[in-house]
Amino acid sequence: MPAHRPLPYHGAVHHRFTADLEAGPGAVFAVVSDLGTYAEWLGIVQRVEVDPGSDGGAWFVTLRAQLGPLARSKRLRMIRTVADEPTSARFERAELDGRDHAAWILSAELAPGRAPTSTRLTMDLSYGGRLWTSALRPILDAQVATATAKLNELATESVT
Repeated sequence: MPAHRPLPYHGAVHHRFTADLEAGPGAVFAVVSDLGTYAEWLGIVQRVEVDPGSDGGAWFVTLRAQLGPLARSKRLRMIRTVADEPTSARFERAELDGRDHAAWILSAELAPGRAPTSTRLTMDLSYGGRLWTSALRPILDAQVATATAKLNELATESVT
């Protein structure tokens, strides 16, 4: 069962969850270091497209969150700022329009799990804006178990 907990982040959102996955760190890293896979396993990510003007390290990510009858979508340009295989990956919002935008930071830290071929994954999502704060925490809490199962399936499939 994954452990997860929201953490305070200067009035914005910081959400952390930790999960033990059956696949080894290399296979898990291959999935979490590629934002293109996130729509397959993380429900809040509706669509991901590689930024055609980048070298493959930037993506346009459409987030969609629904809480009851209310839904909100947001399109972000994210770049990979860290890719230390097989231990960590980090993505940060990096828009090209010259305007100041709220920070979105997603990081993944991987460590060997309890079993020889398993991985302990800790993911942190930080959002520095004001619009999503009240809705984002319960939405992420609700998605952790499903996301963990789907991520585990993707990572174990990648090694078979």
